[in-house]
Amino acid sequence: MAGILAWFWNERFWLPHNVTWADLKNTEEATFPQAEDLLLACPLAVCIFLIRLLFERFIARPCAMGLKIQSNGPQKAQPNAILDKVFTAITKHPDEKRLEGLSKQLDWDVRTIQRWFRQRRNQEKPSTLTRFCESMWRFTFYLYIFTYGLRFLKKTPWLWNTKECWVNYPNQPLTVDLHYYYIVELSFYLSLLFSQFTDMRRKDFLVMFLHHLTTISLISFSYVNNMVRVGTLLMCLHDAVDVLMEAAKMANYAKCQTLCNFLFAVFAMFFISSRLGVFPVWILNTTLFESWEIVGPYPSWWLFNLLLLLLQALHSYWSYLIVKTACRAVCRGRAGKWNPLNVSKDDRSDMETSSDEDDGQLANQKPHSTATNGTNNKTHEANGYGPCPEEHH
Repeated sequence: MAGILAWFWNERFWLPHNVTWADLKNTEEATFPQAEDLLLACPLAVCIFLIRLLFERFIARPCAMGLKIQSNGPQKAQPNAILDKVFTAITKHPDEKRLEGLSKQLDWDVRTIQRWFRQRRNQEKPSTLTRFCESMWRFTFYLYIFTYGLRFLKKTPWLWNTKECWVNYPNQPLTVDLHYYYIVELSFYLSLLFSQFTDMRRKDFLVMFLHHLTTISLISFSYVNNMVRVGTLLMCLHDAVDVLMEAAKMANYAKCQTLCNFLFAVFAMFFISSRLGVFPVWILNTTLFESWEIVGPYPSWWLFNLLLLLLQALHSYWSYLIVKTACRAVCRGRAGKWNPLNVSKDDRSDMETSSDEDDGQLANQKPHSTATNGTNNKTHEANGYGPCPEEHH
């Protein structure tokens, strides 16, 4: 074990040339980041999760009730023993062959069975009230930590001149404010990583999981080798945009259409400009070029920048989804209401939806026989809806 620890904490990997761990030991004159400090984030993450439960129960829920947000979930699928057995024991996403077999067995048309499975999947999703409470918690935390980070960074020289991130590196003392900022951010993302398995499951579950892992790795990594100055810039930049996103989602759940549209538009502009503009020009420029010029490269420097480039790839992916969602919303707006967070194919939506007409028919009619399936599809296409897709995002 001692040999493994010695290999893992190899100074030639973590630190620049001619710098040792002894140089970063705490003294009476100065305090430096220590790897064991990160252990504080684990119990704090549990505390943050418990605070979230209390916040959602005693603050967010009453606010949602005051906004008349209903606690009931999606419309339930009509009871059917055969389909329910297939859903629970075999598959939640039946293929075409199984759909045809069920259609013959039940004397239902395929489209009705597809809608039944879609409603049955949605039935397990959280209610709008639950989603509002989750967004309100994240909004509150992001707003708090962004305000704290901005007030802290306004007093630092590296906010205005990023070269200060590397002057006298890594012998840069750790202040109490900076230590608090780092540990709280790390604890929050640890709580998000764990709660992702209990929160609503979205289409981009794996991407979000990768994002949380990358963020936790970057925060931990930059703390251990004292890249905390550039780390604070990175955290503050991300928190600013997340505040707008959660605010837009809250407005959407509360059916404040105009506010939702405005917040989403502001969010989209800030996200794309900050993640595809400010991040590479401000953050990547200093970590790749200014640090190379002042400190020079070393093994962990390459890993740190590799993680940042991975984060940039995720930024590009989400920017693509935002532009895609906005374009669909604009196209839909030409024919009706413009709702960027509730378009029919929102790639981050946690609900599967069909057209309003389809859902209304399913709620008010008895299952069709297979003999009428072809006629119904033709009528649906003639009305301008086109073939009903098996599943929407």
